[in-house]
Amino acid sequence: MMTNIVKQVAGIDVAQKELVVSIGRMDQELTLEIYGYKTFPNNEKGFKALIEWAQKITAEEIKLRYVMEATGVYHEPLAYYLADNGFELSIVLPNKISNYFRTLEVNTITDKTASQTITRFGLERKLETWQKPKKIFRELKQLTRERDQLIAERTLLKNQLHAEQAEAFPHEKSIHRVHTRIALLNDQEKEIKGEIAEIVKRDKDLVKKVETITSIPGVGKLTAIIVLAETNGFELIRSKKQLVSYSGLDVREKQSGTSVKGKPRISKKGNRHLRKAMHLPALSAIKHNDRFKAIFTRLVSRHGIKMKAAVALQRKLLELIYVIWKTGKLYDKDYLIIKTN
Repeated sequence: MMTNIVKQVAGIDVAQKELVVSIGRMDQELTLEIYGYKTFPNNEKGFKALIEWAQKITAEEIKLRYVMEATGVYHEPLAYYLADNGFELSIVLPNKISNYFRTLEVNTITDKTASQTITRFGLERKLETWQKPKKIFRELKQLTRERDQLIAERTLLKNQLHAEQAEAFPHEKSIHRVHTRIALLNDQEKEIKGEIAEIVKRDKDLVKKVETITSIPGVGKLTAIIVLAETNGFELIRSKKQLVSYSGLDVREKQSGTSVKGKPRISKKGNRHLRKAMHLPALSAIKHNDRFKAIFTRLVSRHGIKMKAAVALQRKLLELIYVIWKTGKLYDKDYLIIKTN
């Protein structure tokens, strides 16, 4: 039995329907012990059961800190429940946990080992207490994702329409119905964009920030809003490197031993909405901005791969949005420096 406990952590691996929880503690000698493990449903009933269980097996005099990863939207209901009920909570970017996991001597990744890793991470590190993001970013995230889904549906319908019209004997009523559905999606997209504009307009500081961000070549208002919505105003981001990793635009190189070396690729292990949001702005900047065009050309001349050069510019645009959000300064064309290796 450990004595003189100085820290207690409940590490939670969050899935859509389940919470996998491990509880650990640290004493004055910095000795760690992970001694509790249990699963709960990812709903309010499960939240209450989790808290009751945790309170039974932890020391009452030492505050218990709950730690979890930012896993899409599945962690959000528990996060709000814990914060609203006054519990200490830290939310960590997934790449931080995955990088930490690689330092441990763990051969098998399971829900249990994942929750234990989060617990160890919480015990060893000094973590910030999570603050609920502004309501405005939550609303904007919901609306921008809804719009994205509408566009995907509309693209499918347009492809279907093209296929039907190309048939030897097109069915006019079928074509008419597809046209009707496309028109409905167009109206709904217009409605969503109107709602987004109204929400942003209510926050004068956000309006000013968006205007400053859109001084970056290729970055329009909607792109700026998507990036801010997906990062909750860069709530958990402390550096450009973290942001790039969170978006999945970081470059990973597969290597086995000392002789087998794979091609460097972006990890794609982050927020796909951020990656998608940066695609068209990068193409626009390459096409319409002489400086970006010159850098793109130089990158392509180095390795001959256009997609790799485009991704480098996507990454830089995302970094620029973060810098301008933090500094409040307009885009400076002389700031743009991109590594060419």
